[in-house]
Amino acid sequence: MATEQELSDFLKNVEKRAFKRSLYHVRNEEAALDIVQDSMLKLAEHYGDKPVDELPMLFQRILSNCTLDWFRRQKTRNALFSNMSDFDGPAEDGTEFDLLEAYAGPDNGERAESAEDLVRRAQIFKDIEAEIQELPARQREAFLMRYWEEMDVAETAAAMGCSEGSVKTHCFRAVQTLSKALKAKGIEP
Repeated sequence: MATEQELSDFLKNVEKRAFKRSLYHVRNEEAALDIVQDSMLKLAEHYGDKPVDELPMLFQRILSNCTLDWFRRQKTRNALFSNMSDFDGPAEDGTEFDLLEAYAGPDNGERAESAEDLVRRAQIFKDIEAEIQELPARQREAFLMRYWEEMDVAETAAAMGCSEGSVKTHCFRAVQTLSKALKAKGIEP
């Protein structure tokens, strides 16, 4: 059984990645934050007594369900208020999630990058982020779980509610699509 401290540590550990994953799906920072907070509350309320090793799978499933619920609510809201276009699309308040900051690790004494390297790196991350957003939803979900959340195939399949073969297919197609798109932009590993 997870203690309060273990649950708190788990939630602190996953919050940034969960936010980024939600942001990729809904493309709205406020909505992504709401989805993550709702998912965390549901995990704590309904599954806080589960063993710590079960929390990652449960949380991923809850996060996926909360994201689907958000899309369902948006679809209903848009059907009811079809003339109100501000319910979908990215936030237009000028704030952006800093992908470079999200990837930046702690200062470990390595040589400092030049301003040019930092700008080039930021642009590459921006290009990668844009290409991930263009992936079909299931491919994007599988890709983010496998490579962003570092879940294995079985965990991803359980969280997505599909077979392991489907996860492998979605990931393969996502990687192929991303690779082709990034090569077209001159970005190669």
